[in-house]
Amino acid sequence: MCKLALAATLVGFMGEPASADFRLCNNTSGKVGIALGYKDNEGWVTEGWWNLGPRSCETLLRGNLVARYYYVYAIDYDRGGEWSGKAFMCSREKEFTIRGTEDCLARGFDRTGFFEVDTGEQRSWTVQLTETSDQSPFTPGAPSFTLPQTGTRSPLTIPPPATGTPRR
Repeated sequence: MCKLALAATLVGFMGEPASADFRLCNNTSGKVGIALGYKDNEGWVTEGWWNLGPRSCETLLRGNLVARYYYVYAIDYDRGGEWSGKAFMCSREKEFTIRGTEDCLARGFDRTGFFEVDTGEQRSWTVQLTETSDQSPFTPGAPSFTLPQTGTRSPLTIPPPATGTPRR
């Protein structure tokens, strides 16, 4: 199984026309599949799959972000492995849009652990999926979240979410 890590990076658009989106970049050498969970005016929604080639980015949601928390699940198609977490939501193997996060199995869906992305209520956000080096520790299913600290070059590592349910 390949070693995977996650870096979530805020992307600013200062001095440019407003282009606020939720984007995800695949900074690995393999093809990845992405599923996204979020809350809209009608409740929780999960959507998938976006297929991203190596070293590419995709806009998953267009426009200003309306929530603080978003949830992502990603699979490395080429080498195996996943970016996952403890916020369980519904998904399935084929393309999907699913309303609600309850009773996934009873409704014929998979129950999948998504990792939480805290956007800090920013209007736009970009998540970077990366591979770790062989020297870096890795626990499957427990990606690290890396945000640049203001005024420094060293990253701040935030552990995966501790709760099993999405924040409202």
